[in-house]
Amino acid sequence: MKYILLIYSDENAWADGEIERCYGESVKLTQDLHANGQYLGASPLHPVATATSVRVRDGKRLVTDGPFAETREQLGGYFLIEAQDLDDAIAIAGRIPSVHKGTIEIRPIVELTGLPPGQ
Repeated sequence: MKYILLIYSDENAWADGEIERCYGESVKLTQDLHANGQYLGASPLHPVATATSVRVRDGKRLVTDGPFAETREQLGGYFLIEAQDLDDAIAIAGRIPSVHKGTIEIRPIVELTGLPPGQ
C-alpha cells in the first residue's frame, strides 16, 4: 500500500547546521528505502514564507501569500513510500530525522484508476 508521510515542524526550531544534517540523514534514508523497493518520492519544501494559497469561492479565485492557516508547525516536506501495512509505515516514519523536532503524519494514498502513470 502507498503512504505519504507528511513532515511538520516549527521552522524556527532548527539551529544553524541542523537542517543540513537532517537533509543528509534523509537522503540516506531514501537510499535505504530505495534498496528495499519502498521509495516512491521525497522532498523538503521551501520555507512557509514562500507559500501561496489558492481558493475559489463563489466562482472567484482568491490568491493569498503564505499558508492558509497559522499553526506552530508547518508542512516542511514529505516521503512517498510503499509499505506492507500501517505498522511498516509507522516504522519508516520513526526513521525520518525530523521526527525528533516535529510530527510525521501518515496518510494512506487513494489510488484512482485512469491517472497517468507516475515517473
